[in-house]
Amino acid sequence: MTELKDRTTAPPEPPPALGLVGWLRWAWRQLTSMKTALVLLFLLALGAVPGSLIPQTGVDPIKVTDFLEEHRTLGPIYDKLGLFDVYKSAWFSAIYLLLFISLIGCVVPRLGVYLKALRARPPKPPRNLNRLTGYRSFTVDAPGDVLEVATRELKKRRFRVQAYDGAVAAERGYLREAGNLLFHFSLILALIGVAWGSLFGYRGTVLVVVGNGFSNSLAQYDDFAPGRVFSEDALPPFSLTVKDFEARFQLDGPQRGAAREFNAQLTYQETPDAPEQSYDLRVNHPLKLDGSSVYLLGHGYAPKVTVRDGEGKVAFSGPAPFLPQDGNFSSFGVVKAPDARPAQLGFEGFFLPTAVIDDRGPVSVFPDDLDPKLVMTAYYGRPQPETGKPESVYQLDKTKLTQFEENDDKLRFLMAPGETKVLPDKLGSITFDGYSRWVKLQVSHTPGTDLALAGILLAILGLMGSLFVHPRRTWVRVRTEDGRTVVEVAGLDRGPERGLGDELQAVTDTLRPDPPNPQEKP
Repeated sequence: MTELKDRTTAPPEPPPALGLVGWLRWAWRQLTSMKTALVLLFLLALGAVPGSLIPQTGVDPIKVTDFLEEHRTLGPIYDKLGLFDVYKSAWFSAIYLLLFISLIGCVVPRLGVYLKALRARPPKPPRNLNRLTGYRSFTVDAPGDVLEVATRELKKRRFRVQAYDGAVAAERGYLREAGNLLFHFSLILALIGVAWGSLFGYRGTVLVVVGNGFSNSLAQYDDFAPGRVFSEDALPPFSLTVKDFEARFQLDGPQRGAAREFNAQLTYQETPDAPEQSYDLRVNHPLKLDGSSVYLLGHGYAPKVTVRDGEGKVAFSGPAPFLPQDGNFSSFGVVKAPDARPAQLGFEGFFLPTAVIDDRGPVSVFPDDLDPKLVMTAYYGRPQPETGKPESVYQLDKTKLTQFEENDDKLRFLMAPGETKVLPDKLGSITFDGYSRWVKLQVSHTPGTDLALAGILLAILGLMGSLFVHPRRTWVRVRTEDGRTVVEVAGLDRGPERGLGDELQAVTDTLRPDPPNPQEKP
């Protein structure tokens, strides 16, 4: 009986440990791979979506505040995730920096390979040219100057030509890889432009009542979002005044009430000593001042009211900007008179440009000022000491105020321009003197815009080169077979083969002295 041999094999040895350097090298290769760059580019585009859908602090802090008040559960979560300031959040910056590093690590080595390929000679013809898709062959009585003619013809077709023993090799289409490299370098250029604007630029908004002015200083802005390394000294010293504002709305038809045109007439000075100039500020037609742009973002109404206290003194007088709440410009706002005596006064309510009273109560049915009314509620309270804490001019703190009552009911009243409402208990009065308009202006300076735009244009140019330029190789070889001289013409196209056959046929027709023989191999 034959003894069975033990066929048990030893377990495979474990792979060697990479070590710290090996893991770092592996992580670098993963980061600089094209697949990772595409994933990061997708994540960057995906991360920008909340910046378009969710109110941003740098654009409209009032909407951010309203969102937090309306969404008491979701709002704090968004705030912790940085969704109210997406482009300055840690996670967006991390994606941005990783994409920047990935593109540089991916493109720089490829540039070295490309430069080496530019200096390389076209390769020798393969041994079996007849195995290529594009192949032509014919016989001639004597080789003569076939290779010289082939060299001239290929150079005329923008090939780079290299002569070998009994053959000519030609290659073209180097711009394809140049287009790829240009595309990726352009992305880096665009990222640098965006980063430059984010670091050294600024953006601020201000609400200006018609007839009032604005000076480009930090204290004048309602909200201001500077770049990370922006200096207040870099603000250009211009000033402007809103002289007038005109708005035109659709009066009839299915789009009744839609905005058709609105523009603000400005006067401005680029420096305090510069002459005053005029400008018609319209949507998408900003005013350019010393590298900064002034945009018209919105408009609304500012009722002019006069508040007198119980002692008959004027506690407040002037326009109070009200903020639109709907497409018909039903606008909410407040009027504060903290210095009124013997009790401080406060008012909140709605300005209705075209007021009607229906089952919903007083509402506006058209955005233009056809029948303006002011609907207000009034509050009073004990005078409070100044705390120095900033307060919103669009909200009334009612924690220490009491609403007026009249005839055992909460006081609410409707006023037309010129009317006065006397408050109960001889605590004062409020007069609706009229109304004005206000415009919301955005002043921004983004120094890297031109650089980012140039990057995008170059990226399009590089993408076109990589799509429409096809690397091609062509060989012409002369050999002797059975006492005959055979000329072989073959080509290889790394892109679509369309057009390769026509080009090879044209080269063949140039080299062939006689009309083609139907029995020869095409």
